[in-house]
This record gives sequence, C-alpha cells and structure tokens, in this order.
Amino acid sequence: MGEWLNADGTEIWVHRQGRGSDVLLIGGLGDPAESWQPQLDGLSDRYRLTAFDNRGAGRTRLPAGQLSVAMMADDAAAVLRALDIPAAHVAGFSGGSAIAQEMALAHPELVRSLVLMSTYARADEYFRSLLRFFHWMAEAAPDERAMLEAFFLWIYTPRAHEDGTVEQIIEEALEFAHPQSTEAFHRQVAAFLAHDTLDRLHEITVPTLVLAGEIDILLPPRYGSIVAERIPGARFEVMNQEAHQPFQEVPDTFNARVSAFWRDVETQTTSRV
Repeated sequence: MGEWLNADGTEIWVHRQGRGSDVLLIGGLGDPAESWQPQLDGLSDRYRLTAFDNRGAGRTRLPAGQLSVAMMADDAAAVLRALDIPAAHVAGFSGGSAIAQEMALAHPELVRSLVLMSTYARADEYFRSLLRFFHWMAEAAPDERAMLEAFFLWIYTPRAHEDGTVEQIIEEALEFAHPQSTEAFHRQVAAFLAHDTLDRLHEITVPTLVLAGEIDILLPPRYGSIVAERIPGARFEVMNQEAHQPFQEVPDTFNARVSAFWRDVETQTTSRV
C-alpha cells in the first residue's frame, strides 16, 4: 500500500507490497511507483517490494534547486534507511537504472545486487538528440494524449501498439491523479542527460544483471553492453523482440528472469557463509 515516508527530511511517496527478501524498484523518466505494478503484483509472493515516486514524478515534489541523478540516488538510499532495510536487491529501468548505478556507487552497503533494464552509462549524441526532441515534444504537443501517443512510439513494441496494450496504458495515464508537470519532465530530462558513470562503473562490486530489449530504439542494446562490460562480472542479456519496457509488456518473462537472478545471488551468499 502507498504511504508518505520522511526519508532524510524529504517526503517521498512509497508503495510496499509482499513478504520475503527486500527489493527496491526505481522508476525512470516521469514514472511513478505504479509503473512497477506488474512486479508488485507478480513477485510479492516471494519478495518484499518497495517502489517509490522519484522527485518530480507522481506525488513526490520537485526540489527547489537543481535536480540530479545523484540526488535521486541519495533519495533511494534514504528510503531504505527510513524503512530500516539494511540492504536490498535494487532494480531500475531506463533513468531509474542510472539512479541505481549511482546508488551502488555512493551507497554500496545498501545494495545487495543490481538489475539494470534499458540502461546507459553516458548520454552520447544520439541519446542527447533524442532527449532534446522529447523536451520539444512536451512543449509542442497540443494535449496530454497527443504527447503520450508520440512518446510511447519510442517506448513500446509494435506488438503492444497493435494489440491495444499501449491504448490501455494511455488511458490509465490520463486517469492518473498525479500527472507529471511539464517543468518536472524537463528537469528530469536534464538530470538524465547529465548522468555519467562510464569511468566509475568498475567500482561496482555487487552481482549485476543488465537487460536490454532487442528492438529498443530509445536505448538500443549497445548501451547496456557498454555498462555490462564496465561492471566486473556483470551478466548481459538481450530480450528477443522486446523494446524499452519489457517488464510491462511481458511481465511473466521479466519476473521469472530477475527472480532467478536474485535466487542465484542469495544462494551464492548463503554458500559463502
């Protein structure tokens, strides 16, 4: 269930569900805790999952000053500490994977393992151009529906557009009581553009699974491959015929893969004790 949490002086909206080993779920650009609903519902029989609204998404307010990925990583760490969780499996998608990287670098004691979905280490010119286009699109779109219809062309597979999945997601987004403001969208875009861990990823020492969608046109697999190459021992897998957010499109497949990874991590930890 959702509740407000005072995390190191910042009021953050969190949703907790399930029982078992702790998992922290970190959303991407504009995504509230509800974006993880397929995992909150599908994994809660095995894990205690915590999802939350990043600053400027959902119910959590923007800061008065500059917004950065490092700030949002500190927020994620503060959520765990406020909940008295000593360490958790941490999963993030897209911009949330950038936050997860920074969290693992700045607060390694809190991170048991990493799942990085549709990830990147540094914005190259292609990605920068794309995010600048999203910035323009948010200003130019005549209404929220038009913005979502255009934005989701980059997010979901042709299959999801064809079978009605995207239309359902659009309807749910339009009905959501806490839509992201244009200012918050722009400031999150700026934060994710500035993300750069390329020369620090080798400092991450926890077990890491990097997943990419084969037909992701926002962050193609080459970005995830670079991240996996820089993190010692990281596993890199490409999900066939999937795009940017397979955790929503094929949740059963995604949930099975990440839960198998977490089981492996826990088995290896137990065997070393």
